Amino acid sequence: MSTEEKPAAPRSLAEALRARDDASLAALLRSRPDLITPVPTDLTQLATRAGTRASVVRALERLDRFALQTAEALAVAADPATYEELLGLMAGDEGDPLVTAALPRALGALREQALAWGADDRLRLVRTARELLAPTPQHPSPTGLGPTVQEATAGMSPGRIQELVTAVGLPSTHDSVSAAAALTALFTDRERMSALLDEAPAESVEVLERLVWGPPYGQVTADPAPRLRWLLDRGLLLPTAPGTVVLPREVALHLRGGRAHRTPEPLPPPVEAAATHRPQVVDATAAGQAYTALATVEELLRDWDEGGPAVLRAGGLSVRDLKRTAVALDVSEPVAAFWVELAHAAGLVASDGEADERYAATPAYDEWLEQPAAQRWVRLAQAWLAATRTAGLVGGRDAKDRSLAALGPGLDRSAAPEVRHRVLSLLAELPEGTAAAGESVLARLRWERPLRREAQRDTGPEADLRARLAQWALSEAELLGVTGRGALSAHGRALLGAHAPAHAPEEDPEGPGDKLPVHHRPTPPLEPLAPAEQSVASATAARLLAPLLPEPLDHVLLQADLTAVAPGPLQRHLADMLGVLADVESKGGATVYRFTPASVRRALDAGRSASDLHAFLAEHSRTPVPQPLAYLIDDVARRHGHLRVGAASAYVRCDDDALLNEILADKRSAGLRLRRLAPTVLAAQADPASLLEGLRAMGFAPAAESAEGDVLITRAHAHRTPPRTPPEPVPDGPPAPDATLLAAAIRAIRAGDLASTAPRKSPAPTATGGGLPRTSSAETLATVQAAVLTGQALWIGYVNAEGAASQRVIAPVRVEGGFVTAYDHTADEVRTYPLHRITGVAELADE
Repeated sequence: MSTEEKPAAPRSLAEALRARDDASLAALLRSRPDLITPVPTDLTQLATRAGTRASVVRALERLDRFALQTAEALAVAADPATYEELLGLMAGDEGDPLVTAALPRALGALREQALAWGADDRLRLVRTARELLAPTPQHPSPTGLGPTVQEATAGMSPGRIQELVTAVGLPSTHDSVSAAAALTALFTDRERMSALLDEAPAESVEVLERLVWGPPYGQVTADPAPRLRWLLDRGLLLPTAPGTVVLPREVALHLRGGRAHRTPEPLPPPVEAAATHRPQVVDATAAGQAYTALATVEELLRDWDEGGPAVLRAGGLSVRDLKRTAVALDVSEPVAAFWVELAHAAGLVASDGEADERYAATPAYDEWLEQPAAQRWVRLAQAWLAATRTAGLVGGRDAKDRSLAALGPGLDRSAAPEVRHRVLSLLAELPEGTAAAGESVLARLRWERPLRREAQRDTGPEADLRARLAQWALSEAELLGVTGRGALSAHGRALLGAHAPAHAPEEDPEGPGDKLPVHHRPTPPLEPLAPAEQSVASATAARLLAPLLPEPLDHVLLQADLTAVAPGPLQRHLADMLGVLADVESKGGATVYRFTPASVRRALDAGRSASDLHAFLAEHSRTPVPQPLAYLIDDVARRHGHLRVGAASAYVRCDDDALLNEILADKRSAGLRLRRLAPTVLAAQADPASLLEGLRAMGFAPAAESAEGDVLITRAHAHRTPPRTPPEPVPDGPPAPDATLLAAAIRAIRAGDLASTAPRKSPAPTATGGGLPRTSSAETLATVQAAVLTGQALWIGYVNAEGAASQRVIAPVRVEGGFVTAYDHTADEVRTYPLHRITGVAELADE
């Protein structure tokens, strides 16, 4: 007899998990984080949880197409199946070499995620997965296969089954089970089945060819046509209900050449190149767009500086306000919605929470403005990558046919961050400067997550959401400057923590059994970075982007047509002052400002004098100040403040009574309802603000004054919300556990499994078989005291303060005051237990 016995084959998923090492368990819990929330008490509970419907559905949704096809093939194979049988279903009778090479990897993925278990001679699919993927009349399988002969003949009369057996030339059997087995053996025998089909009429073969790839069900009348009668008499079509027949699985597999799928897809579709540019051109283009992104967000929040649009009752931005914002930013409404949502995701804009609730910039916006441009961009890009709010949905309808508004509810899609990250990861795999073809990216994503796409098909507004998220990710990355001309930029690559791809050899020296070309193998997606790694990646991205951003200018070019041209981005103080003194006429590579009487008056209202304006323009212009502009400033300044408006309700004061006479004689002043109180004073029934606007509309340049007679300086009042936190992303299931949590969870599961499976001595008669030990208080105390002296480990039943019962393996250290202090093997630490909460004890067996 050999001293080394071969380990017994696992009889359950729990036993298969028990045979795994810690690294394999960690891989399972990392790929299926829902299994660790909360941490299972032992491996049996872990196996039970891994077989629940919700967990299995989530795991199946994360399989790539070939792994899913492998699971579907296992669902139509025998239970258990051999690896050779599975290979036949996937590669067919001819043996596709690509399928043969890829199958071990796909089966390994199913085993790693505990969807399949068992050795190669006894492969099993988890029962719940088999129920989900196996074909039924209500839920046909993607394989297009129908039920087996055994399943289809389960309700058939014994006499009818014997007729089928006789019709195909087989001897009669003594019962229905053996008759069905004889038919199955015939249909799975390639030579005998080919001989039977050679006798079939051409019309009958045509019927089989229509059903072979599914759906396998068809309708027949009470008096079938001769071509159908020939098939029904030989069991090549079997009745399942009145008027309905089905093609048995074994017959279909013979006609298919043994393949479960018409088109196995062992290789991921390659991401094709649409264009190639020099990396320097890509980086420069992306940097230019990054600066435009910063300028657009600043312009948006500058427009909302004194209080933005009102918040709808249901939350969000009204369609009218979104249109106004789009006009102000000179972009389309979908693009305006993207910028608004991006500012919200970065924590730069929120609702102010007042009674008449409005959107406004947050205090974080002022801090953001003080940061260097590259760091400001990194903050926007990080917010975009992590956000689950999806601007592309704005303007659509939700499941209840309600309109989806920007900044409103219903825009969270938990898959959005993962899709964005994956799209950029695929771009990162291409050589630097290479832009990907959009359709090839979508095809790759469909291969990587086929079940989610199929589950979303034909479900109204959410149909094929993953493809739409990918398309939005590509366009938004270009808007934000993560990509340039469709290719991933250097700072975008750094933000992901990715490196430029190296030229890999065609064959991987990983092992002789792996025959897939390197460029055809499924590439694992980039893992999300840890906080420390993300900080390093962000700093690297900012360092790479900073030299590419244009330096702010300290000058403009004044022209004789009352315009100023800014040939590039301006320094902040210059841009702010020029924004008050002039109106923006056009934007682009160069910004054109126009000086008007209204804009000059605006600067004077802000407390600037004519000499201040002349000095400002002379200091910051590379060209001489044109004479028309100097005249405009002097003319507006001469008339500015000649009229004074105060509160009576309101009054107009002027030292020139002729000017007041002119105002009274003007028909346009009738609405102000003016009357003379004194030679130099007019009173109005309008408020001061309306009076100022009315007089300015008449062509005058009044100035507001205080109760003391001083000129009031009007500056824009920056409205800020109270401190706000950015919106939290909606997670797509439980978060992936980190290494520390995985190690602690595996240690606890192992310890709990040791407690539940440790061999024990036969329990006392008062113990419940298979449950917690039951002993009297005296017996418990005596056994624990003896274990302290001998150093033995004990199996105890324990009920905590919440009434939850558990079993533990402990090594008692001391007993005193009604408590036992012991090393708990289950928790891997020293704990103290009240004796009155111990239900009973039992000694562990010597082995």
